[in-house]
Amino acid sequence: MDKPWKISRGPIAATELDVEKANAINTLLVRPVGVLPTKAGDPVLPFAVGLFNELRPLLKPDAGVTTLRRATAAYVHCRRYYFASAQPDSMRHNIDGEPVEPLSEEDRLVAQKRFLSLKQSAAKAEEAEPAPVVVPAPVLSKNEQIRAALLRGRKNAVS
Repeated sequence: MDKPWKISRGPIAATELDVEKANAINTLLVRPVGVLPTKAGDPVLPFAVGLFNELRPLLKPDAGVTTLRRATAAYVHCRRYYFASAQPDSMRHNIDGEPVEPLSEEDRLVAQKRFLSLKQSAAKAEEAEPAPVVVPAPVLSKNEQIRAALLRGRKNAVS
């Protein structure tokens, strides 16, 4: 894994979770930014270097910089963001969502390694998750079924 991928998977579509993370950023700003997805299926766009410095002036007066930093980190450290950044044709985008420059080979390789690491961690977590225990319904004898039906009938008659 010393070489970046050569085959592009095309635009990486945002999921509902990605949109929630993007909305968390936009709610902290005085206006939404075009680089973030607005609905599931929108492309995940890698940020231009220094984009956070462009987001800070848009911060609402009652919102903190640390909150913005954490919300942005949650978005850019997810699997699909890394996957989008690792593509051979990936471009960095400005605050309005316009492409400004291609990602360097080094940045794409780092994104590729992080994507594969997160993917592997998720697979291990799924393997470690215990299978749900299915408890079979108790098998009632014919006598027990009749008794249960009679008791239900008696309760309905009393009420």
